Amino acid sequence: MAISALTPPPSPDDVHETLLEFPDNRLLIDLCGEFDRNLAQIEHELSVQILRRGNQLAVIGEDDARTKTAAVLEGLYAKLEAGRAIDAGEIDGEIRMGGSASDTGARAGDQMELFKGGRIEIKTRKKLVEPRTDAQKAYVRSLFAKELAFGIGPAGTGKTYLAVAVGVSMFIEGHVDKIILSRPAVEAGERLGFLPGDMKDKVDPYMQPLYDALGDFLPGKQVAKLIEEKRIEIAPLAFMRGRTLSNAFVVLDEAQNATAMQMKMFLTRLGEGSRMVITGDRSQVDLPRGVTSGLSEAERLLARIDSIAFNYFTAKDVVRHPLVAKIIEAYDKDTPPG
Repeated sequence: MAISALTPPPSPDDVHETLLEFPDNRLLIDLCGEFDRNLAQIEHELSVQILRRGNQLAVIGEDDARTKTAAVLEGLYAKLEAGRAIDAGEIDGEIRMGGSASDTGARAGDQMELFKGGRIEIKTRKKLVEPRTDAQKAYVRSLFAKELAFGIGPAGTGKTYLAVAVGVSMFIEGHVDKIILSRPAVEAGERLGFLPGDMKDKVDPYMQPLYDALGDFLPGKQVAKLIEEKRIEIAPLAFMRGRTLSNAFVVLDEAQNATAMQMKMFLTRLGEGSRMVITGDRSQVDLPRGVTSGLSEAERLLARIDSIAFNYFTAKDVVRHPLVAKIIEAYDKDTPPG
């Protein structure tokens, strides 16, 4: 990548400008987006003005905003040079990371080395996945570095998505022999009644979010084949009892709906050569009133064990629709009458 950046001295009218030059005009068109919508998104988020002049982009604004905008534009251009498409989500991630994703030092090589520093890209069969916030980056590092890690925070922060992505990456590279995905089969405040079909038909609706995540990282036919070969297992938490999970990447999703006994049972399944990830949202407990959440108890009992990583997310880490973060913040601020 050859990008030149020049910061001319302030003009008489005190307008500060950073000039970025992009050698490949075709990639510059993709960087700007249709009707310059990518530039408009960056302008809105960083409070700058971006003007196109031939194969150059002029960034006008405060010093800090111009510096960050330049880093974001360079990071996005580097992705285009690597043959990757950029969309609103990629732009949002680059902005959240302050342009730090433009450091390509860890792009190549074994994924197990990524937690040592530099860029973090999780390689799967269908796509490259990058953390979009500092909390997500720390979470991914801990998934590679620790045998047992917790991801705790609100919906939409990528806890399960990133865990499954790391699991697929480690499976592809041969670090584990199988992927095991589990969650408690607890109804979210609704009575669904008796579901038709065999056991798989009855529990699959509860497991659908895990199937969705896998489908983002592996071709559908490969997922089906690996499930048939039992190299990928998706099962309710109750099915884990009595097993020793060795040489596997194991994810327990929606762990706030596991009872204390279920959580202890699951944690003690960890076998040699395995990694285990526990994800949950303490604000969405669907257990009956008076039943202690296994996630809360595990957090209380295990927080001081150095070899276990606890990673926390807030509404600022939500990577779904921006309105989701505002909804979460509104609920967090509300104090129930008491």
